[in-house]
Amino acid sequence: MSKITRRDFIKGSMAAGVTMAILPPHSSVRGANDDIRVAIVGIRSKGRAHIKDFRAVPGVRVVALCDADRNILDREVDKFKRRDEKIDAYVDYRKLLDDKNIDAVVTATPNHWHTLIAVWACQAGKDVYVEKPVSHEIWEGRKIVEAARKYKRIVQAGTQNRSDVGLREAIPYIQQGNLGKILWVRGLCSADSGKRRLQSLVWPG
Repeated sequence: MSKITRRDFIKGSMAAGVTMAILPPHSSVRGANDDIRVAIVGIRSKGRAHIKDFRAVPGVRVVALCDADRNILDREVDKFKRRDEKIDAYVDYRKLLDDKNIDAVVTATPNHWHTLIAVWACQAGKDVYVEKPVSHEIWEGRKIVEAARKYKRIVQAGTQNRSDVGLREAIPYIQQGNLGKILWVRGLCSADSGKRRLQSLVWPG
């Protein structure tokens, strides 16, 4: 796009997992009508963290939640009600897309939904923040790119770990052979009380 608009809302990465800088419109004074109105889709685990993160970003309002599990949806909606904050709730993502009060969609649904949710959002004129993995295969990923270009939408993928300060230092350290020849690497992912934990173990030669 030739100029920054209110939809150019995602830049960088968040310290808590999604760091964003909201690019304001031409005026330095923002009002409620200038806020980026965000819907969070898939709120059992990572999506729940997104709710917290996006609520903390100046100029952003979380205006809608969507989850296929009514119990999970009601749990998060109730938190908004206790804070006396208005929130719309959807079980069917397709109905959310018809909501003109939503500027952008953030998806942390199960992986196999990421591509379709992103493409549908672009088609509905909404920008997208999609959790990794963006797609299961290259063909799916290309469809997101095509949709973003066709409908002139902004799509960002969440890959904060790749820009983590510690990892940026560790990767060249390993590539320079400081650990010797790597024989094998094991990645472990386990769930504990609803929280995922990932541990990577590297054995040098």
